[in-house]
Amino acid sequence: MTSPTKQNAGRLLVFAILIVAGVAFVAPLAWMVSTSLKPLNETMSLPPRWIPSEIQWRNYPDAIREMGNFWLYAGNTLLVCVLSVTGTVASSALAAYGFARIEWKGREKVFWILLATMMVPFPVVMVPIYGLFKDLGWIGSFKPLWVPAFFASAFNIFLLRQFFLALPKDISEAARIDGCSEFGIFFRIILPLCKPALLVVALFQFLASWNDFLGPLIFLTEQKDFTLALALQSFQSQQGGTSWHHLMAASTLVLIPVLALFFLTQKSFIEGIATSGGKN
Repeated sequence: MTSPTKQNAGRLLVFAILIVAGVAFVAPLAWMVSTSLKPLNETMSLPPRWIPSEIQWRNYPDAIREMGNFWLYAGNTLLVCVLSVTGTVASSALAAYGFARIEWKGREKVFWILLATMMVPFPVVMVPIYGLFKDLGWIGSFKPLWVPAFFASAFNIFLLRQFFLALPKDISEAARIDGCSEFGIFFRIILPLCKPALLVVALFQFLASWNDFLGPLIFLTEQKDFTLALALQSFQSQQGGTSWHHLMAASTLVLIPVLALFFLTQKSFIEGIATSGGKN
């Protein structure tokens, strides 16, 4: 039997590890915000200064002005995110329902093959995907960034399938006895019960689309179509010498919507993750 002293020591060790990990994660964010409020001459000073000698709030409007079409880039990014989230949630939920609630021959084998596709990195399929979109005439448009989302993804299917498996099958059986169709069961019964899991999928996809750099870099050709991630890189490269205070200010502005979205949905997000264990 473990003594109270050892239990307290174990808790203190866990807390210490969590504090160190928390500081390690928060430090880059704090440095970015700090740099965004500094004069240019203090951004690269040695030793580094965490607190600016004079807070420069004008760095934010200056960064927006120097980026040129900041709000256009933000609109492009938001458009891609909304379409991607819509497609991912709809297609992944349908596919996961088929794997979890409908019996059909070879279901488990197909599911494991689907999971195996998660091990294929994007650079392996990047060239054939580019060739496909080029043949379709989609290069230079937003379609390559959001159309694939309407064909689901292995991770999201797995996450929702686990949630669907945790729901009692008696609910579906009772609905079938009452004459409800399979689509009726899916839309009227299953989806309302799995809102937390759907929110998790939507949040993951939103973050992936909002922060995506490689996709826009490959498929977008005109600057007016740039997303924020690509615009930040372009903003850095177009400067003769990088104005780090403006770059950090622009990066902070890009990060704010993501942080706000996470804090607003934190409770549902944690609930969705916690209840997606399901059955094997």
